[in-house]
Amino acid sequence: MTVFEQVKGRLIVSCQAEEGSPFNSPEGVCAFAQCALDGGAAAIRSCGVEKTDYIIRNIPLPVIGLTKSHFEDGYVRITGSFSEVEQLIAISTPLIAVDGTFRSRENSLDGPGYIREIKRHHPHQLIMADISTVEEALACVEAGADCVSTTLCGYTPDTCSESLCGPSIKMLKDCVQALPGLPVFAEGRYNTPADAAKAIEAGAWAVVVGSSITRPQVITKWFAEAVSKAASEVIE
Repeated sequence: MTVFEQVKGRLIVSCQAEEGSPFNSPEGVCAFAQCALDGGAAAIRSCGVEKTDYIIRNIPLPVIGLTKSHFEDGYVRITGSFSEVEQLIAISTPLIAVDGTFRSRENSLDGPGYIREIKRHHPHQLIMADISTVEEALACVEAGADCVSTTLCGYTPDTCSESLCGPSIKMLKDCVQALPGLPVFAEGRYNTPADAAKAIEAGAWAVVVGSSITRPQVITKWFAEAVSKAASEVIE
């Protein structure tokens, strides 16, 4: 069974931890991954070579591996260099997520050009293109990407307004329609089970959920702010 067959119509949990988090270690994110496995997740999305390697060796689920850095404008960049791709390949990462946006990166390549070069050197490595627009999705598939994910819609200069509107369901639907038969993954602000279900109804191959499962401090902040707001209204 292929990775894509294993995850079709199911949940993928993004097990990541930022600087300062007590979970920011291979063991910490692997504990998240174990909980995701126990809860019924079909795969794990993991950031960082060392952490991804640890999860691959300890959790019997497919892993989507990546690294994170930033463009000069401060916006996030997913697996931004060929050396990082090589490191992820060296630990047998089943599916590697890379930045498929049109922004320029190593060797002045845009996302599709970057993917084309990766595939030229590693034709059998499965590549997920993290994109922010339908146009990027189409270009990345033409360049050789095996699947696309809506991960970066809302997290690029041209799409940042999307981050104010919950998950980008319309863009997901447009990608599904534009790429019939290709695995299109839903990711980005799917913070409730209802949102995740809507993604599947919209045609998503699978749904990736991160913050609302594996970011305790973020979840706590949501609750704390809601409680404080309600308390202030009661006092008034």
